[in-house]
Amino acid sequence: MTCSLSRVSSALSESVLSDFINKRFRHNLTAEIEALGITAEVVDMKNYDPDDRLADECVGRSVCVFLVATYTDGRPTENAEWFCKWLEEASTDFRYGKSYLKGLRYAVFGLGNSVYVGHYNTVGKNVDKWLWMLSAKRILTRGEGDCNVVKSRHGNVQADFQAWKVNLLSRLQALAKGEKKSCSGKCKGGSSCKDKNEEVTSQDASAEKLNRQQFLCEDESGLADERTSGSVVDVEDLGNIMTSAKKAKVRLAENDEGQMVKMNGGKKTEDDGERREMITPALREALTKQGYKLIGSHSGVKLCRWTKSMLRGRGGCYKHTFYGIESHRCMETTPSLACANKCVFCWRHHTNPVGTEWRWKMDPAENILQESIEKHQNMIRQFRGVPGVKAERYEEGLEVKHCALSLVGEPIMYPEINTFIRLLHRHRISSFLVTNAQFPEEIRNLEPVTQLYVSVDASTKDSLKKIDRPLFKDFWPRFLDSLRALGEKRQRTVYRLTLVKAWNVEEMMAYAELITLGQPDFIEVKGVTYCGESAASSLTMANVPWHQEVVAFVQQLADMLPRYEIACEHEHSNCLLIAHTKFKVDGEWWTWIDYERFQELVVVHEESGGQRTFSASDYMSRTPSWALFGAQEQGFDPADTRFQRRNKTKDVSGC
Repeated sequence: MTCSLSRVSSALSESVLSDFINKRFRHNLTAEIEALGITAEVVDMKNYDPDDRLADECVGRSVCVFLVATYTDGRPTENAEWFCKWLEEASTDFRYGKSYLKGLRYAVFGLGNSVYVGHYNTVGKNVDKWLWMLSAKRILTRGEGDCNVVKSRHGNVQADFQAWKVNLLSRLQALAKGEKKSCSGKCKGGSSCKDKNEEVTSQDASAEKLNRQQFLCEDESGLADERTSGSVVDVEDLGNIMTSAKKAKVRLAENDEGQMVKMNGGKKTEDDGERREMITPALREALTKQGYKLIGSHSGVKLCRWTKSMLRGRGGCYKHTFYGIESHRCMETTPSLACANKCVFCWRHHTNPVGTEWRWKMDPAENILQESIEKHQNMIRQFRGVPGVKAERYEEGLEVKHCALSLVGEPIMYPEINTFIRLLHRHRISSFLVTNAQFPEEIRNLEPVTQLYVSVDASTKDSLKKIDRPLFKDFWPRFLDSLRALGEKRQRTVYRLTLVKAWNVEEMMAYAELITLGQPDFIEVKGVTYCGESAASSLTMANVPWHQEVVAFVQQLADMLPRYEIACEHEHSNCLLIAHTKFKVDGEWWTWIDYERFQELVVVHEESGGQRTFSASDYMSRTPSWALFGAQEQGFDPADTRFQRRNKTKDVSGC
């Protein structure tokens, strides 16, 4: 039985290394592997779709050998850029899981030039690290080729590769022998198959020990802690608690204590001096590593996984199903990374700043929006030519049409939030704003938005304190007043309920009373997303309700509400929508939004100085049949193709 080898190679555009990788390294290595009787396949990273293929390498007898090069500035080569980006995000995305590539065996050889201090073999080191973080098993110590003959370990880059290749061939040969079918007695050589297999197993154990030792020696940034703690990064955002972020959090907490307290005795207060920036240097570095594109001193933007999914024709988020947004044209951002709560299911694991009022430097709304769009478009451009991305959706994705102000933090805390919203609408971008129900006056003063959300994470004072862990001492009156303020709005309003099993799923009557208080147009009910283990939260996977449990909860709640019914379902996100019956016209649901009509109404409202207002019914649109509760599609748009990760557990996370 042979051991197959799937090899993913990268080419560097600089002439010398390009020749080595393309003509010498990969073809020479392939020939020598095949001479051992092992099947070898050469694949260019540019044509390799990791979503579709990499998980499949975990089963069977494949070994992936990665030949990667590093540009002089530390970037991967053009054909390896997408693969490296995908691998980095997967390694820190809880939806893939830290065991996503368990069973994958691999080896890495990187090429670089030690003349460029700080960037030597960066790509090779990162690919090796990311694979390891996903539980892939390295069969051989990472090899490094140095074009700087002075520093090259073996005199030149060819000799570096040759020395590594000899060890690789020996290792592959041992693996191939160890995977031959066991016989029932003695082999021809006289030794038992059991002995041979134990020998290879021993070699595997030694290689794994070398893996762990090498990473602990060469990466002091908290990688080992990441791998064992279960911390993860989202996506939309979910966070690995990097060591630097932990330190920043401690410093932040120390700085926050009494930050705004006026001091007696003639001492200078903060208001008298220059305000500090919300994002400390250490926090900036940590958030950047986690994929956030930071803007100014307090804002950020990040590419939602549903944006990437819809670019590839693999379906949109629940807002596409419930309200008709185009997920590939949606920008997820926030003008305030700070928040007034420390929710147990926080995506950031509380590495973001906290506060009860704005106490930091403030950037102009114009700059925040301009940079948000530019950074979002730059992230979309990275999908040009990526396998599976639809050309027409790529072009559409470059034009932002929707903005979800729900990335992290509390956007309504930003003092210029109304200016920011008006700017969005002048760019004909719809606005979906989420608030944590602790700022009732800010809700009342808020300009009309396309849709205004309030997070209703619990229905009693005790459970809200337990789940949201608010900073305000008068959090419960603020919460109730925020719901009343929502009820005064004429545009579309939403309660968002996050179900946490064993925490807040038994408070049915109390939820019904809160809905009566705020009279929202819609009620979204979603199962909690597990964000990994964290010292800041005691939640586990046991607290995540199954979709059937969420459906049962929603059915009971809807039966208690006289003018509400279940309208839509997005099974992939473990989410359902209860809608007010005013959106049911002649027996048909109209939960979708006429976005062009909304923009027209906003213009009239602004030109009249706020005198001419409008209501939610003025810009509603009919909901398609596939989005309705009870439909066979369960909220998945039939225009797209459902993609299931093979050999993996079901993803119930959503966005």
